[in-house]
Amino acid sequence: MKYILALDQGTTSSRSILFDKAGKVIATAQKEFTQHYPQPGWVEHDASEIWDTQLRTIKDVLKKAKATSRDIAAIGITNQRETTVAWNKKTGKPVGKAIVWQDRRTAAFCDRLKAKGAESMIRHKTGLVVDAYFSATKMNWMLKHVPETKELAKTGDLAFGTVDSWLLWNLTEGRVHATDVSNASRTMLYDITKGEWDAELMKLFGVPASALPEVRPSSGIFGETLLLGGSIPVAGIAGDQQAALFGQVCTTPGMVKNTFGTGCFMLMHTGTKRIASGNNLLTTVAWQIGDGELEYAVEGSVFIAGAVVQWLRDGLGIIKKSSEVEALAAQVSDTGGVYLVPAFAGLGAPHWDQYARGLMCGITRGTTKAHIARAALEGIAFQVTDILHAMQADAGVKLRELRVDGGASNNNLMMQFQADLLGVPVVRPVVTETTALGAAYLAGLAVRFWKNQAEIATQWKTDRRFEPTMKAAQRKSLLSGWNRALERTKGA
Repeated sequence: MKYILALDQGTTSSRSILFDKAGKVIATAQKEFTQHYPQPGWVEHDASEIWDTQLRTIKDVLKKAKATSRDIAAIGITNQRETTVAWNKKTGKPVGKAIVWQDRRTAAFCDRLKAKGAESMIRHKTGLVVDAYFSATKMNWMLKHVPETKELAKTGDLAFGTVDSWLLWNLTEGRVHATDVSNASRTMLYDITKGEWDAELMKLFGVPASALPEVRPSSGIFGETLLLGGSIPVAGIAGDQQAALFGQVCTTPGMVKNTFGTGCFMLMHTGTKRIASGNNLLTTVAWQIGDGELEYAVEGSVFIAGAVVQWLRDGLGIIKKSSEVEALAAQVSDTGGVYLVPAFAGLGAPHWDQYARGLMCGITRGTTKAHIARAALEGIAFQVTDILHAMQADAGVKLRELRVDGGASNNNLMMQFQADLLGVPVVRPVVTETTALGAAYLAGLAVRFWKNQAEIATQWKTDRRFEPTMKAAQRKSLLSGWNRALERTKGA
C-alpha cells in the first residue's frame, strides 16, 4: 500500500492529505465550512457540515491521486481541539450546534467555579486553567440549555465528543465511540496523571460517563471504515497541536514548535515527566504510542493569530485574499507606532483574561492600511514571544531554535520579525503541513507503514532558517510598547 490518508479537520476548513512513505504530500483537498456567530462571544459549527465537508475532501483527494481504498494503508485523524459535539447514539444525528473552542459563553460559569475554590483541584488533575476554552464547560452548558441533550443523557443515548470522536463515529458508521489521550486531556474531565476520566470532575460538570468516548492511545487501531469501497483501518488520532509536535519530530524533551494557524499554539515536549507550570501555561498529554507510557508537553495558546488576517479581509476589507497581507505589510518598513492586540476572543496564555477585547492603538493621521496590516502580523509575533518567555521560565532551559508550521509560517516577513523578537533562529521545514503529517505518522506507525520513530526523524528537512538581526535596544523598545498596549486590552 502506497499512502497514508490524513484527515485534518480544522476550525475553518476540513482537509484531506495523502502522504507517501517519504512523508511527502501527494495530493490535498480542502473545503471551508460556515462559522456561526449567534451572539457576541459565541462561536458555533454545524457538525453535519463538518462531516459532509470532510467526506467530500476524502473523495476529492483520492480522485486527484487516482487512488482507491486498496492504496491506503491507514487513516490518521487530527482535529480542532476542545470544540464539543453532542449527538444521538441511536440516530447518529447532532443535537444542536457544536460549540467551538473560541466560544466564550461559559466565562461566567468559570468565574463561579473559581469562586467555589475548584480551580486548584482542576489544575492538579487536568493540567489546565479554568477557562471557557475547554470542553467540559461547553458540555455543562449543553446539558443545561439544550433540552434534547438532557433527555438523551437520562436514557444513556447521548454521545459527547470532540471533533475526532465525531469523525470516527461517522467513519465507522456508529460502531466506535472513542478518542485519544491527547484530545481527552483537553476536556477538563481527564486525569492526566492516572490516564482516565475522573469521577469527581464528571460530577462537578454534570457530565454522565455513558456519554463520553473510550480513551485510547494516539497510535493504534481504533476501528475500520468501509465507506471508501474497501476496509481501511483508522489507526492514529491526535489533537491538532500534539499532531504538529509529532510531525515536527519534537520527540525529545526541550524541543519546541509553534503552529501559526487560526490561533497560535506553542508546545514544548517534556517526555514522560509532567511539568507543572508556574507561569500560567498548560500541562497537556502529548501522545501515547501503542501501549507505551503517556508523554507530556507544556503548552501556550494564542486564541487569535491567522484569524486576525481573516478579519482584515472580511471585517475591514483592506485585502481581498489572505495571501495579500504580506505584500501589503511590506509596503512600510515599520508600523509607525501602531500596535494591534487581536484579543477578539479574550487573551490566552500566559494572561488568561477571558474578558479582554481587541485593541488598535498608536494611530495617527498618517496611518495607512499597510501600517495596520503590518501591526496585525506583528501582533501575532508579540503574543508568541510572551508565551516563549513563560515557557523558558517554566522549563528552566533557553530555547536554541523554534520550529514553525501552519499556514502563516509561509509569511517570510512575519517569520523574520518573529526571529528578531525572540533573538533565536526560527526554522521552517520543507513540509509545513506538519499537523496532518503528525496524524499520518501516528497512523503509519500503528500499521508498520513506518518501522519506528527513528525512521520518521530522518524525513524532517529544513526549508528556511530565519536568523535574528534586530539590535537588543530596538527589541526592548518594541516589547515595552507591546506591553503597554496589552495592559489596555485587559478586562479586569
